[in-house]
Amino acid sequence: MGHHLELVQHINAPVEAVWRVLTDIPGSARTLSSITRVEIMTPGDYAEGFRWRETRKMMGKEATEEMWVADVDAPTSTTVKAHSGGADYTTRFTLAPTDGGTRLTMFFGAEMENPGTFAKVMLALFGKLGLNITRKQMARDLAEIAAKAEGRDPAAA
Repeated sequence: MGHHLELVQHINAPVEAVWRVLTDIPGSARTLSSITRVEIMTPGDYAEGFRWRETRKMMGKEATEEMWVADVDAPTSTTVKAHSGGADYTTRFTLAPTDGGTRLTMFFGAEMENPGTFAKVMLALFGKLGLNITRKQMARDLAEIAAKAEGRDPAAA
């Protein structure tokens, strides 16, 4: 049982500039307004196996998740994974050159591991609300990534 979203953002910057923003995990708290803290767990450059803990503030509450790079095809795509609360999360970014910039596609998927009856009922009742909140956060993240790659202040996005 899972939920999936996909959003697209046009960015007026070359693919390489967008890639630098996406893969600057240590600097992500300066780009994405919802991130309050980043703890790098794997020294080195952004590559498959790179791990970090990311703390985000959403709806007035902070939550920390451990994430890792599952796949990299620089500078055209990367997949990040996380596991929390009995669910597996996948975020995939795909970059493609377009006239005057980059088309950035963000896919997000959440898959529950063996959801019980209660979890299925809760997802049926509140899943749409959760997806709407996630969609808004994804759109904000994409706008802030675009602002940073375009040389604008992400806070103004």
